[in-house]
Amino acid sequence: MIKNMYVGIVGIISLSLFFACGPTPENSTNTEVLSTKKLNQGDQAPIFEALNDQNEMVRLDDFKGQKVIIYFYPKDDTPGCTTQACSFRDNYVEVQEKNAVVLGVSPDGAESHQKFRTKYELPFQLLVDTEHVVAEQFGVWVEKTRDGETKMGISRSHFVIDEEGIIIDAQYNVEADLSAQKALAQLN
Repeated sequence: MIKNMYVGIVGIISLSLFFACGPTPENSTNTEVLSTKKLNQGDQAPIFEALNDQNEMVRLDDFKGQKVIIYFYPKDDTPGCTTQACSFRDNYVEVQEKNAVVLGVSPDGAESHQKFRTKYELPFQLLVDTEHVVAEQFGVWVEKTRDGETKMGISRSHFVIDEEGIIIDAQYNVEADLSAQKALAQLN
């Protein structure tokens, strides 16, 4: 009898906690992402780390003393994303001349990034963000509606970060064909 009472009380407490706290993170829809704060010029850039297309760990701190252009795109080898990536590729020598690097970030895996990078001869690293951790840090993992379907995804964006880790330009919902030009203009 006492054992049954104990099991009953534990069950009630468990249900109470479930309804009070909501679903566990692995079952949640991550709705808190919807209120992610956008970053602005003058903000400290989020300290991030992610694997690149060669499965090597990359951290913002790796680029101390250099400017960093970090751009976010939805998917490898799609028309808009290819336009954006190739525009950064075509201007990469000028980016380097201004003591800067480019990092592309999407939810695709390393193998997809390797194929994309090879196909279009991209001279910069692509970061793997399958769990959208870096995208959330930068406020670009957002709710999107397409063809009547609403889901979470990347908002095409870029950020220019100075040598001290301060954001000097933040562009959300940037047009693919203008992203590199706008970022490059901020390196002066």
